[in-house]
Order: sequence, then structure tokens, then C-alpha cells
Amino acid sequence: MAAMQIISIVVFVAVMVLVVTEKIPRALAALLGAVVLFCAGVVDFNTGVGSIDFNTLGVLCGMMMFVAIVRQSGLFEYVAIAAVKICKGKPWRIMAAFVLVTAIFSAFLDNVTTILLVGPMTIMLCRMLEIDATPFLIAEIFASNIGGTATLIGDPPNIMIGSAANLTFLDFIIYDSPVIIIILLILIPIFSALFCRRLYVSEECMQKVMAVSGPDVILDKPLFKKSLVMIALTIVAFMLHGMLHLEPSIIALAAAGIMVLISKRDFEIALQGIEWSTIGFFLGIFIIVGAMVHTGIISMLSQGLVSVSGGNVVVLMLVLLWGSALFSSVLDNIPFVATMVPIIAVMQSTGIDVSPLWWAISLGACLGGNGTLVGASANVVLSGISRKEGYPITFMRFTKVAFPLMILTIAVATVYLLIIF
Repeated sequence: MAAMQIISIVVFVAVMVLVVTEKIPRALAALLGAVVLFCAGVVDFNTGVGSIDFNTLGVLCGMMMFVAIVRQSGLFEYVAIAAVKICKGKPWRIMAAFVLVTAIFSAFLDNVTTILLVGPMTIMLCRMLEIDATPFLIAEIFASNIGGTATLIGDPPNIMIGSAANLTFLDFIIYDSPVIIIILLILIPIFSALFCRRLYVSEECMQKVMAVSGPDVILDKPLFKKSLVMIALTIVAFMLHGMLHLEPSIIALAAAGIMVLISKRDFEIALQGIEWSTIGFFLGIFIIVGAMVHTGIISMLSQGLVSVSGGNVVVLMLVLLWGSALFSSVLDNIPFVATMVPIIAVMQSTGIDVSPLWWAISLGACLGGNGTLVGASANVVLSGISRKEGYPITFMRFTKVAFPLMILTIAVATVYLLIIF
């Protein structure tokens, strides 16, 4: 190997170790790694910036700003209270409802933003019911990653895959959503069996929650109505973006801009909704992976995978599905997908039909993120919220429940991919 190749590998591994161990913030680790590559001359500034997927960053920033304005209306609290009333205060029904709400919001917004909204609401309701919030939060972590897998914008890895493979919102609905619905239908009864039999709500607490009126939690009725209309229009625009010849980032940023204008809120509120550490992490990791492309490491990995599979697309699909799941369960799935996208792109240039491979990576990375607490951004975010609120989710407690269930979801995905491809 040339010296530049060795440096790019060392920097990548070092950054991944820092991300997993959380010795320093992951955004700082990624940005420092990019700086090292610039200083070492592995890539120049223009090449590094050229590696950044601005479409992915645009979708993330746009949707984060959009949700920051929508949350000012009280829409999410209204949905939570409505769900509890429909469930009549029964813990297992509430868990099923919140799993579904989390999955749906994660599919049409994004899972990190959804978890930031649903998590605190769940804790509030569990305190009113005087029950342990931890089982609900664990189920919601699963739901956020599963729901986010269903659409182009639900999970950052899908945004990256869609951008690289020119896949539309409708493509993800057609290929990913069916298996996601099946997985949710399987997991909801399992969650009920694992958690809800140990949860008891007194009649007094149940009546307290049922007494809360949905309209009372609406903070701004005009904005509430505008939010409903804009969410519907934004979802339609995402679904039609291929026909409209608009990148998802343009739609997301336009939706955010319109929400700021019609809400008459200060633009600073929208900017405060952006998770700048997540954006910084993306910037750094794109440059780091770009350096591995530039030095030929990605090409070597691509040739190795093709060699192992003998060029058989079905074998390669299964290797990528399970490999993505296992790697993403112990590493954040964002850098993993950032590494795999250029590998598949190189395979495509050799004439291999890579269509099944994109879906294998999507399902493997997104569902595999449920394996441990460090597997996906949503896991880290909600575990941090729960610890701060007095409901700590330890690494081992989560893994004991999550890893076997993650394997189950990947097994279901395996059968599904074999059937359709």
C-alpha cells in the first residue's frame, strides 16, 4: 500500500474508535480526522469538499428546521394525548400506539428529530401513569429505526443511498415499506409480551391522564392547522420529487422556508432546531470516506467483495445485508453507509446489476442500527434523554433485548429480499 492509502485507513479507523468509545464528541472526531487528511496531503481542499453530499445535508437541515417550527404548534403533544385516549390508558395499548406513532413520524420526518419529540412526551405520560418509562423508550428506539427505514427521508443512511443511486421517495415506499410493515406487526406483540405484563396503572392515575384534553395542549391553533397542511404537502412533494425533477434537499429547505414565513416565527427558532453536531459529523465523515475513494481503498474493497461472492449478485446481496446489520450494530450506521456507497458505485461501473445491493444496504444498515445503543444516532439521542430524566438505559440492558430482535428483523428482511429479487 502507498503511504497515502495507509494514512487514510489509519484516520478512518481512529475516528471510528473515537466514535464508538465516545471519548470525544463524534462530530469533533470526524472533523479532526478530516483536518488530519488535509494536513497530511492525502486530499486537497477542493477534493475534500467535492466528497461532501450536500443533498443529504440539505434534507437534514431542512427537516430539522421544519420540525422546529411545527413543534411550536403543539401538534406532537396533541397526537400523544389522542393516542393515550384511544388506548384508554392501558400500558400495552399505549406502547403499541407510541410504537406506531414513532414509526410513522420517523418515516415522514426523520428518526432523530422524531425521537427528540416523542421521547420527552413518553416520559411525561409515564410519570402521570406512575410507571417505568424505560420499556417504552426501548420500544421507541426500535420503532424510530424501523420506521425510518421505510422512506427516503426517514433515516440518514437512506438519504445517502437515495442520493447516490438516484432513488426516489416512491422507490423506497415500493421496496422498503412492505417488509417494514411486516416487521412492525411481528414486533408489537413481542414488545407487549416482554414489557407490558410487568406494568400496572392504578385507576387514579388512569383517570388523571384521561382527563387531559387534546385541544388544551395546542399552543397555537392557526399554526396547528398550517402545520397539518404543510406536512401533507411536503410528504406529497417528496413522493413526487422524481417527477418534479427536484432534489429532496430542495423540497426540505423549501418546506422549512415556507413554514418560517407562514408561521411568522423568528428564523432563529428554525436554526436552533438544527443539530449542528450531526451536520458537523456528516461533513467530516464525507471527507474521510472521500479520501478513501481518492486513494483507491474503496476500489480495493469493492474488488474483494466481488471476489468473495464470485460475482453472484444474490450471494453479494445477502453478504451485504448481514454484514451491514452486524457492522451497523456496533458502529454508527452513518459512517458505515458512507463507506459502502462508493463501493457499490464502483461495482456498478463494472456492469454488475447493483439494484438489490442498494436495498440490502438500506435494510441492513437501518435495521442493524437497533443492535446496540451505539448502532444509530436515534439510540444515542434517546438514551441520553432517558438518562437525564432519571430512566437510564444501560448498554447491556438494551443489547440483551435489542440484539436478538435485530437478528429477527434481518432474518425477515432476508426472506423478503430473496422473494423479490
